[in-house]
Amino acid sequence: MDYGLGRTLQFRSLLKILYILPTVAYGQLLPLEDTKYGEHVLKGIRDRSVLLPCGDVILPMVVFWSFTKLGSRTPKAVAISNGLESKVEKASVILGDVSMKNSSLEIKNLHTAAEGHFMCQAMYEAEGEIQVAYFYIELIVLVPVSKPLLQMNDSTPVEGMPVLMTCAVKEGTHPVEYSWQRHTNRDGMVTVTEATGSLLNLTSTNRTQMGWYTCTAQNEVNNQTSDRMYLDVIFGPDEPVISVEPFAINQHGFSANEQEEVIMTCLAPSNPPSHYVWFYNSSQVYAGQKYVIAQISRTQTGTYTCLAQNTHLNTRTQTTIILTVYYLPQGKPSCRPLPAANFRDIALHCSWQGGFPLARLQWVKSRQGGNGAGTYSNATQIHRGTDVRNGSSYTCLASHPALIEDAVCRSTVWVPGGSPTCSAVASKRNKFLMLTCDWAGGQPRVTLWWRDRKDDVLGGLKPSQNIFVMKSNTTLGGKEFTCVAAHPLRARAAECHVRLEPPKLLVERSKVSLFEGNEVQLACLLQGAYLGSEVVWYNNKNQVIRPNARKYRLQQENAWFNLTLRDTEWMRDSGTYRCAAVNAVGNSSASVNLQVKKYPAPPNVTISKLMYTRHRTEVELEWQTLGSGNLTGFVVQRREAKKAPKSQPVSTWETVASDIHPDIRDQKLGGLDPAVVYAFRILAVNYRTIGYPSEVKTPADPPFNAYPAVIGALVAGMIVATVTSLLVFQYIIRNRENNPRLHDILFRMAGAEAHEHISSPEDAEMTAGVEGEASEQQPGEPVGPPEEMPAEVDAQEAQVAPEDLAEPQEGASGSDAAPEPLADDDPVNVTITVTATTP
Repeated sequence: MDYGLGRTLQFRSLLKILYILPTVAYGQLLPLEDTKYGEHVLKGIRDRSVLLPCGDVILPMVVFWSFTKLGSRTPKAVAISNGLESKVEKASVILGDVSMKNSSLEIKNLHTAAEGHFMCQAMYEAEGEIQVAYFYIELIVLVPVSKPLLQMNDSTPVEGMPVLMTCAVKEGTHPVEYSWQRHTNRDGMVTVTEATGSLLNLTSTNRTQMGWYTCTAQNEVNNQTSDRMYLDVIFGPDEPVISVEPFAINQHGFSANEQEEVIMTCLAPSNPPSHYVWFYNSSQVYAGQKYVIAQISRTQTGTYTCLAQNTHLNTRTQTTIILTVYYLPQGKPSCRPLPAANFRDIALHCSWQGGFPLARLQWVKSRQGGNGAGTYSNATQIHRGTDVRNGSSYTCLASHPALIEDAVCRSTVWVPGGSPTCSAVASKRNKFLMLTCDWAGGQPRVTLWWRDRKDDVLGGLKPSQNIFVMKSNTTLGGKEFTCVAAHPLRARAAECHVRLEPPKLLVERSKVSLFEGNEVQLACLLQGAYLGSEVVWYNNKNQVIRPNARKYRLQQENAWFNLTLRDTEWMRDSGTYRCAAVNAVGNSSASVNLQVKKYPAPPNVTISKLMYTRHRTEVELEWQTLGSGNLTGFVVQRREAKKAPKSQPVSTWETVASDIHPDIRDQKLGGLDPAVVYAFRILAVNYRTIGYPSEVKTPADPPFNAYPAVIGALVAGMIVATVTSLLVFQYIIRNRENNPRLHDILFRMAGAEAHEHISSPEDAEMTAGVEGEASEQQPGEPVGPPEEMPAEVDAQEAQVAPEDLAEPQEGASGSDAAPEPLADDDPVNVTITVTATTP
């Protein structure tokens, strides 16, 4: 028999014995003196692990575990172990996942069915003997609480209505405790003390109880918190509250400065939030919580009402405020010193009119403190003039709600230097006189007034400038007027005087003479130029001279009034000229005697030569002067010489040349019609004086001259003969083979000394011809044309015929008409003969 198999069988038998023996013993509850006992209560948590120790037995030989559930007396085997191996009953799965660790029993994933009594029976060896021990363990299985479920009977109650909340858990080992929490954005999590256990009863809800609610369930194992649930309390709207930015209040409500941005905010607590409507003076102007006015104006002062509406409850509330718009006066505060107490005192006057509310003004010694109570709109302070130094400064402060800081106005008291100036002027037509007194500058400005010799004040008192106007009167001449100037800082008044004087005239020359045709200037001086005197010139006919570009020119240079006469004439311009001046208080005049003299007559003129040119379109004129006399030039005139019928008027003289220098005595005149016979005359000129005309003459024809025609014909014949000879000579040379005889005739007479080196037959023949011809020339005999031409040529062969010089027929004109023969010369006949010889 195998040893191992035997031992196994022995172990199993032993297990059966150990299983039966304790059971019997337990049933009989037989006390044994050497048996150990132990009892212990142990808690386990469901679904977790628990370890049940078997007392304090160390390495027992046999361990047996049994379980008796609550309410039963029958134990059931759970597991057994002999120290080497262990076994768990299948039925113990209702307890959880059971296993053995040495002598201890471990249960994982503990079930609630494991709650009951466990007994551990152990057999062990002690002092050589086998001992038995019994250990009892009461196992309590604890169940964790589940997640609570929170419920409300009304999640949106109206403020004041009751609300009941319950918190329930499905499982959990008692005792279970409950706590309540409320979560808000403002306060965070807050513990609710009104709860009782799993119930929270809010008998009268209010807006402070709004928020997220949770409940927490807790036992000795764990705690769990429910999901959040929001309690939304419906309320409102409360009475609105209006806030204004920028914040400024007055006795009536709120205030704002003109042109500021004003933001009005309305807040009326309500759930759901309020709907806001704005009214201005009972008229709806905006819908929304914030009403913004970008640049508020003074016209927007009034009452503003905010209406808050709860659309869920259909309730509304409203509130009204008064908004006052402050605005500054126009411009800036003005401050100035004024004379007072008959110019002995200085009144410092500060003013800033308008605005709302009125500006408060105050004169101060410095910016830190004032020296008197402030007044609204105006502030005046009096000082003695003798106590104020010249150049002293004073400050006026202006305060207003619309100003961030006070406005400052400064004024300096001073007196101008120098003295007043006086003047007197008259209107354009001298109907009125204007007395002007000026003394600019100063604070306060200097006060001026006019007075006459009787110390009567004329007009009124005016600052800086005083103008007094009165009607013109000749009785005012020589009278004096005084301007008085007063200032508080001056102990005595200053004065200036003006005397009204009539005009006074003076001429530069009382007598002026000149030759006619020249330009003359008459000058008149206005002495003093009183009262804007008007000066006019009168001519020799006592007529007022107006500016005339052709005859008169008026010119003023300072106090000189000049009259210029152009192109003076002998009889017309001689006489007395008068310069007259007039002003508001009188008049005067001065005269100038002008004598225009005539130039002497020029000498007489006679024509010495008047002759046509060949084509009768131009004449040559020469003349001479007879006697003595001044000359400035000559004038040549012409007209037709033929007599016109009595029914037609005689043609007038036409000037064909003028401005001829007095040293010239000849002139060529062109532009003539050859078919017209002209008559000419010449006149001498001495400036504007024209002398007696010369005798009237008609031009004569020029004498005939045939020499140029003869010379021209001779030159033409020579040119034709020369060209013909050259052409014949060239022909003979080029055709010497075809005409040898002709060649020999021309060139056979050449001498031996004229021979050239012959390189070709053609050169030899040409050389021979030239030498032969030259041999016929006699020594010393000139070569060229004859000195005289034959005179036996018929008149028809001549280049110029006698009839070409005959007198033209009646009616001939232009270049085809021959000139008339001169009275002193006979026609000349010239015959020219041209002979041309051809070999």
